[in-house]
Amino acid sequence: MSLLEAKRLLEATGLVGGYGGMDILNGVDLSVGADEIVVIVGPNGAGKSTAMKALVGLIPLKAGRVVFDGADITGVAPERLVGRGIAYVPQERNVFRTMTVEENLAMGAYLRREDIGPTLARIYELFPDLRTKRRQRAGELSGGQRQMVAIARALMIEPRLLLLDEPTVGLSPKVIEEIFQRIRAVNAGGVGILMVEQNARAALAIADRGYVLATGRNRFADKASALLANRDVADAFLGGAG
Repeated sequence: MSLLEAKRLLEATGLVGGYGGMDILNGVDLSVGADEIVVIVGPNGAGKSTAMKALVGLIPLKAGRVVFDGADITGVAPERLVGRGIAYVPQERNVFRTMTVEENLAMGAYLRREDIGPTLARIYELFPDLRTKRRQRAGELSGGQRQMVAIARALMIEPRLLLLDEPTVGLSPKVIEEIFQRIRAVNAGGVGILMVEQNARAALAIADRGYVLATGRNRFADKASALLANRDVADAFLGGAG
């Protein structure tokens, strides 16, 4: 085994599955290193979000294997994965709107029995806007602030791997840049990140590696810088040359 392979935190191979008997994934391979930001991009309907759901046991797989930190977690229920150190932030319905920011964060730590005060302090250092709004209901926040609450709540379990499904959808360019800055900071703190993202060029710019999916299959897989420089990728998936 190479040194690169030895550092893989998550390894998914040959994923096949979908909804209602229809296969959306047709043999997808994905991996994430413990110190990496990895981005999944591709056209609508390519299977990006489906792949994320398959990784955390939200859809059944007909074939394939998911390994986390050397253990087979294929089909393991999402709530059990939280205890193993995997946090997942879905694209929709990812905050409790009637609860305050701080109540949302506390809900993220529901499995923990120890004092969450130190973790909460670190979260507020990473997301200072949330400290000032900690008594405000999440439903009263802007879309970008709610997304930060969702990410921060996932971090309350102190995960080793964070899965983000379209974290910047519907947000302004300024807020997108801020979200990406926070994601880089989370990664710098020792959390591996796998992210599905529609803002492909901007996401690849902060990533270590990327996957391009099309029709439920791996179309391209490479270092993020190589994908950005690849004319075929740019023309087909990134809106042309940058």
